[in-house]
Amino acid sequence: MDTFKTFYIESRDGLFSYLIRMTGDYHLSSDILQESYARLLSNYGALEKNKGLLYRIARNALIDTRRRLKREIDGEPPDITDENNPESDLMIKESYRKVIKAMGELDETERDILSLSVSGDFSYKDIASLIGISEVNVRVKIHRARLKLKDLLLKSGKGDVP
Repeated sequence: MDTFKTFYIESRDGLFSYLIRMTGDYHLSSDILQESYARLLSNYGALEKNKGLLYRIARNALIDTRRRLKREIDGEPPDITDENNPESDLMIKESYRKVIKAMGELDETERDILSLSVSGDFSYKDIASLIGISEVNVRVKIHRARLKLKDLLLKSGKGDVP
């Protein structure tokens, strides 16, 4: 029998990746992650293990947070270090910063849809349902967002896409 703990363990990394791409802020993403699970538990109980519902709650928590903050969010990347290879760590962090900065330059819908497709393991149909647009529109928006992101990364790195 699956428990809520199992659901949490299986879904937290994907949800966190989605949130970090949306906010660019490690600590804010952590807070929204916990808030999302708390809202899911308090409103639906421990028996509800619907990934789509969890992401919808997380998107709403993110919107609520942005309304409260009423400012542009930019933060530090998560701590992804390897003590044995500081040069590699520096390259990873720099690549991460470039991607997060470029993601921040996408409009909110592009960033949201692209983040869901990359982080959430959702089909285009699932994303369409979450966002409230057609599946065809999701495909088009993801394609355009990827092209725009690639262009932004090429411009920022003068040709070296991380």
